[in-house]
Amino acid sequence: MSKRQKLVAASLLLTLGILSIQSVEIEARYQAIGLLAGVAYGLSAWAMFEDLRGVEWLTVLILPVMYPVAVALFYFLLPERFLTRTMILGFFGIGMYALLLTENIFNVAAIRTIQLLRAAHAVGFLLTLMVAFFLWDTIFSFRLYGWWNAILVLVSSFPLILQALWSVNLEEKLTAEVVYYSAALSWALFGLSLLVSFWPVTITAAALFVVTALYVGLGLVQNYLSGRLFKRTIREYLWVGLAVFLITFWLASWGEKF
Repeated sequence: MSKRQKLVAASLLLTLGILSIQSVEIEARYQAIGLLAGVAYGLSAWAMFEDLRGVEWLTVLILPVMYPVAVALFYFLLPERFLTRTMILGFFGIGMYALLLTENIFNVAAIRTIQLLRAAHAVGFLLTLMVAFFLWDTIFSFRLYGWWNAILVLVSSFPLILQALWSVNLEEKLTAEVVYYSAALSWALFGLSLLVSFWPVTITAAALFVVTALYVGLGLVQNYLSGRLFKRTIREYLWVGLAVFLITFWLASWGEKF
């Protein structure tokens, strides 16, 4: 079986996994999602086994594990409409295949030069933000105490940021710089998620607020690590962050019972 066929097979099997979780009793769904995470790791590793080396067993496989977990959690929040859930399943299958292709490019590019690397960076960045939104929208939907929201965002953001920063230079080891910036950005998101937890905003607005912060921070650090952090780039990212902050603040139901 060729590698492309393995990637397709892994995507289809994980799509079936997402579908099968819906038939599991509510009390056992989170255990089923944990099992899905293990299956996702195994299938992704199997599909890319030939080129996986060293730290890639961690960095390359983070997103292929977190993506199905995030979609499975978000799937519970959707209305029980056949068309809506079918569209999400189709979206997941296509996204999973694109993600595995992207990670495979990173996997190969760590060994030799490959032309599709720039496109893979763009897709990887987008999927990282998408996974973050699905996870954090789910976290805020639980309506936990602010500290719990912040802790869960911290825990989930660190691996997402770690793999995204590692993918910039695709080094053989996780450098102290990558780990440091991953931790710093995660702590920044911890603080922002704690802050927005006490704002009278909707669940989606809170999740988008934190995801935008991830977009700004991750974009700036990735450009810094690649040596392309110019004043214009900094201004563009900061303007986006400021605009979303002001919009979220303005849309908050201040003075009203939330």
